[in-house]
Amino acid sequence: MTYSTDALHDNTLDAIETVLVRSLDAKAGFEKMAEKAELEFKPVAAKFLAMHASHATGLSAIVSSAGRTPDTDGSFMSRINEGVVALRAFFDEIDDDVMDNVRSGEEFVSTAFDDALSEVPNTSETHASLTRMKGELDALLAETRHLD
Repeated sequence: MTYSTDALHDNTLDAIETVLVRSLDAKAGFEKMAEKAELEFKPVAAKFLAMHASHATGLSAIVSSAGRTPDTDGSFMSRINEGVVALRAFFDEIDDDVMDNVRSGEEFVSTAFDDALSEVPNTSETHASLTRMKGELDALLAETRHLD
């Protein structure tokens, strides 16, 4: 998908890049979680992983369309997320007991989406894409609300 980014200013692109980095950080944690999760929790981890991978791809396309080179690695938090999951797997099970931590982590991504949406013109294709992605995150959190 090609994005029209004519109306996106530097602070807007910075906000979108923040969503991208937080999505990449979450993706890294869910990659490790999907690998280490108990059998019954693997589908949940896989859904979050697929969503964050999809969002990272879409956000990268927006950033690229604006002439910037998108981040592909995330921040130092990527490594922390991977380490925390690996450590938890070593001492405990990765199952639905981790959902409180998942929800807490997803709040950082959700806040970044809100910040980016406040910067992007409401009528733009980029706003529609960000709104769709935020809706997917909200829907997946609602779908997994019963787990804890």
